[in-house]
Amino acid sequence: MREILHIQAGQCGNQIGGKFWEVVCDEHGIDAKGNYVGDSHVQLERVNVYYNEASGGRYVPRAVLMDLEPGTMDSPNAR
Repeated sequence: MREILHIQAGQCGNQIGGKFWEVVCDEHGIDAKGNYVGDSHVQLERVNVYYNEASGGRYVPRAVLMDLEPGTMDSPNAR
């Protein structure tokens, strides 16, 4: 099984990465809180490629986000 660590750096990297995670969340049926809300078992088949499963069945993105400006980092935390 593949596991991917997604790394985002700087304002541009974090903005592009934010859109990337929106798409991945939609494809796998994961809501903003990390809960599975999809309606197809196919969505969960490869969910472990991008997410770690935490306690309570929540899915946490396997990602590292970096920036010197705190404003850019506020957007992913609001989800």
